[in-house]
Amino acid sequence: MLEEILRQLFVNAFTKLYGQEPPVQQVNFQKTRPEFEGDVTIVVFPFVKISKKSPEVMADEIGREIVAESEIVSKYNVVKGFLNLLVSDSYWLSFFAKNHKNEFFGRKEVAGKPIVVEYSSPNTNKPLHLGHIRNNLLGWSVSEIMRANGENVVRVNLVNDRGIHICKSMIAWQKWGNGCTPESTGKKGDHLIGDFYVLFDKHYKEEVKQLLPANYDELSDEEKDKAKAVAEENSILMQETREMLRKWEAGDKDIRRLWETMNQWVYDGFDVTYERLGVSFEKIYYESQTYLLGKELVNEGLTNGVLYRRDDGSVWCDLRDEGLDEKLLLRRDGTSVYMTQDLGTAQLRYEEYQPKKLIYVVGNEQNYHFDVLKRVLVRLGREWGNDIEHLSYGMVELPNGKMKSREGTVVDADDLMDEMVATAKGVSEELGKAHGLSEEESQRLFDMLGIGALKYFILKVDPKKTMLFDPKESIDFNGNTASFIQYTHARICSVIRKANDNGITFGDEIPVNDMQPKEKMLLVNIYNWPSVLEQAAINRSPAMIANYIYDLAKDFNQFYQECSIMKEDDAKRREFRLQLADMTAKLLRNASALLGISMPEKM
Repeated sequence: MLEEILRQLFVNAFTKLYGQEPPVQQVNFQKTRPEFEGDVTIVVFPFVKISKKSPEVMADEIGREIVAESEIVSKYNVVKGFLNLLVSDSYWLSFFAKNHKNEFFGRKEVAGKPIVVEYSSPNTNKPLHLGHIRNNLLGWSVSEIMRANGENVVRVNLVNDRGIHICKSMIAWQKWGNGCTPESTGKKGDHLIGDFYVLFDKHYKEEVKQLLPANYDELSDEEKDKAKAVAEENSILMQETREMLRKWEAGDKDIRRLWETMNQWVYDGFDVTYERLGVSFEKIYYESQTYLLGKELVNEGLTNGVLYRRDDGSVWCDLRDEGLDEKLLLRRDGTSVYMTQDLGTAQLRYEEYQPKKLIYVVGNEQNYHFDVLKRVLVRLGREWGNDIEHLSYGMVELPNGKMKSREGTVVDADDLMDEMVATAKGVSEELGKAHGLSEEESQRLFDMLGIGALKYFILKVDPKKTMLFDPKESIDFNGNTASFIQYTHARICSVIRKANDNGITFGDEIPVNDMQPKEKMLLVNIYNWPSVLEQAAINRSPAMIANYIYDLAKDFNQFYQECSIMKEDDAKRREFRLQLADMTAKLLRNASALLGISMPEKM
């Protein structure tokens, strides 16, 4: 890459002039400020003591030497202690000649040990919601970015298909479902089961309220907490739910049969949502198949003295000597907790893939959980527990506050996608973006715009940040949105179609020897793509890709406004601009695809 070349030129010039090689790690670059001529700036202040020259004199001497010895740098200028280097057009055009026909410019061959990336992790007691959308989009996109950077990624999903929360929906269906099914109600299975989860909570709260003492409102806060705990413990509904869980773990045939039926309803619903969202997995794990392996690990830890059992029969891991707390691994009735099944799942994945990394895409409220998971695994003799990486992300909030699934106030994923497509349709028709398209083409466009807007709006935010999602802001053909980028791509496709219709072709050879400023600006941005991709993979950040394609689209539009393409009289210059536009379109398509966003050819 250019920086390595320039760094070596600087080192060679410095050594020749001052008889001593400078510390290579101190030769750093920054983009030249727009008010000065140049592409790259080197700060020379760190080398003053070695050269025994003033910063200005040293920068001037080094700049002169670099220009004399290399064809890559055509000019230089000095601003105080800053050496600005102008890279020759021949360098950029040589790069362009080698790469402009490459459909997969910047992508590396996949190699090396697997990296397992887990995302989605839905519960079978409710449909996917806005929080799941961020999880799925982030996990899928990070996987694609890492693959494009040459990592051997295996995408997996762990379905939370067992536990007390699943039993709540099952109990509610038994009591108030009247034998209903997705077919009889006309509802997606995940939506139907989610309704019963909300219904359980409603009845449970009513029962707890009835069990509170008559003077509850007069009690102190501490007394209220105790009274509520007693009421919850005495809830018949919750007792029935706990009993169902115990029967499930004991293998009760009737309970298992109902569980399998209701879960399948949910899986069928999930599949529809996943397909529309454009995410997929190489393998799906189920907690019902991993928790027993987790129990085996817990028993192993008891035998080895790593874990301990309390008087009530519950099993714990004491991590206080590592600055953490004591962690429950098995309840007093022998049933497992989330940590138990996470231990089992991690062990199973390690045995299957021998990965160099296990990456979990889970919200930042689980930071402590994954810290504990790593440490418990290491205590159990699994040193590979240190290779677990928690890719945590902030919560998604709405203009009117946080979501609450038990109260049925979540933003349903299916409903949101419907809303996004409908919004895209309304905005597009108002602006005439679907003019001249068939009904089928129009609908395909609205889907691209709506789902693309959703994905871009979520992925352009740094994963670690809490984000506010406002659907109204996400579709704007002039802002930092997918719609703007998609419109730019469609514009380029339109130009190329016009060229083809007029018999204007562009070949492989680069027909010019120099560039105008906006041509160069666009080409330099294209040149930077491989390093952006690499950094996005290292940082696990789709936001870096989103910001890049937005900047690329902006640069193209500036180029388009100032550099005529079809009306350019110079045939060679016109051909070069078509080549440049074509590579921009390819890059917009390929980079956007890493975010799961499709680019329309007509708009």
